[in-house]
Amino acid sequence: MALHALTIGQAAEAAGLTRKAVRVYEAKGLLPKAERSTTGYRLYTPDDVELLTFIRQARALGLHLDDVREVLEIRRGGTPPCDAVRNLLDERIEEIDSTVRDLLALRQTLAETRRAAEGRPCAGPSTVCSIIEVA
Repeated sequence: MALHALTIGQAAEAAGLTRKAVRVYEAKGLLPKAERSTTGYRLYTPDDVELLTFIRQARALGLHLDDVREVLEIRRGGTPPCDAVRNLLDERIEEIDSTVRDLLALRQTLAETRRAAEGRPCAGPSTVCSIIEVA
C-alpha cells in the first residue's frame, strides 16, 4: 500500500461522503480512476479526498454533476473556473426560483380545491372521489 493511501471507506469518511458516492463520482469521471492494491482494493490519496470534498460542497450548493464536471474540466485546463461557477450559480438560482413559482401555484390550486371541497358531500356519482374529479 502506498504512503498516505486511503481505502474507499477512509476516503469517503474524510470527504463526508458515502462509499457509493465515491464509486459514482469515479465511474462518471469526476474523480480519476483509483489505484488498486495488490488485493484489488481502491486506494485514494489526500488529493483525491480534497477533490471529493469539493464535489460534495458543489453538490450541497445544488450544482448538478454535469456542472461539477464542467468546473473541474475548466480547472484542469489551467483556468480558474470562477466565471463559470458564477454562471452556474445564476442558472441554479433561476431553476430554484422557477420551482418555487411552480410550487406556489400548486399550493394555490390545492388550497382552492380544499376550500371548494369543504361543503361538498362525499357521496354521489363519481368514479373514485368527486373532490379530485371536479378539480
